[in-house]
Amino acid sequence: MKKRWAMGLLCCLLLFQLAFPAKAAGSVYFVAAEESVLPVTDATMPFWANGYLYVPASVFTNLGISVINNTAKKMTVLEKDRRAMLFDWAKGTAQDSSGSLFTPGVIQSGGLVFVPASTVANFFGLQYSVTDVTNGYLVWLRSPDFGMSAKDFANAATYNMEERYNAYNKGATSSTTPNVPVTPSAPTRGARIHLCLEADQRTSGLLDALDRANGWATFYCTPDFLESNGELLRRMTASGHAVGILAESGEDTAEQLRRGNEALYRATLGKTRLAYVPDAEETELQALEEVGWRCLTPSMDRSDYKLESSSNASALMKRVSARRGDVSVWLGTTASAAGLREFVISAQGAGHYCRAMTEIG
Repeated sequence: MKKRWAMGLLCCLLLFQLAFPAKAAGSVYFVAAEESVLPVTDATMPFWANGYLYVPASVFTNLGISVINNTAKKMTVLEKDRRAMLFDWAKGTAQDSSGSLFTPGVIQSGGLVFVPASTVANFFGLQYSVTDVTNGYLVWLRSPDFGMSAKDFANAATYNMEERYNAYNKGATSSTTPNVPVTPSAPTRGARIHLCLEADQRTSGLLDALDRANGWATFYCTPDFLESNGELLRRMTASGHAVGILAESGEDTAEQLRRGNEALYRATLGKTRLAYVPDAEETELQALEEVGWRCLTPSMDRSDYKLESSSNASALMKRVSARRGDVSVWLGTTASAAGLREFVISAQGAGHYCRAMTEIG
């Protein structure tokens, strides 16, 4: 009798653990929707129950699916393109608009509604996979025409997952943290200073300096650089810096930009419309703008002046302060980590903000 009672208690405990999420010891479930790796929190952590992996229903909003939780009717509705799944909280089932039933239903935990990932993905024609990665598993939901294998995506998203994992361990994330890649919001006072640099072998040190000084910049990269520095590109985009393509003027400019964007996509799952063609004529720049590129025409070209010391930073700050409004500064390869850090700190002291370029302004 005692053995049967003990076995029954053990089974109950196991079922209870399966039904509700718990913080993993050194292992987490990352969730990605299309190209975005979502924030990792205990509240939104996927979990297994009844042989299904459950994810927050809100995850599917990142895939163009409307999610409505009707507390009064105790129902969750997922809808896209006139196709809908209606999850009945009380019955533990779901049905479509034609009345066909699906199981299992939702599980509520911590005030959130979780749905079986594979069931919803199959209903809406999405692809779904779970991949072993460093520190845990990657749950990836995407369109069927995404054009990348689960393994390749996991490799490209390595840096983003590392950032999410570190933030999770520090307790710095929340369910409202925006998806990566993250671009810092525009300042509410002072001028925006867009520091534009050419990416080279010193870029990692420049990123370290910007991180310490709480500043952001735009790195223009040649197609060759983009093809051989995937890890560095992932760090740039995950940290909120912008990436542009540095091309030479000529008949193959468009091909250089296309090649660069393909390399950027392979590394980060994202593309850019930022371009810098320093020797291009106005007519060529206009033609590129007409097909969607945002070409850099810097307010100040400081590529012939060093930015390596506090005195260099002070001199540049005086010139920037003499201008009104936002300003873009082309530094090329003249900035050192120390000089860049000094300038960012000086700009902040003057009430200005060093921000990355955006594709819209």
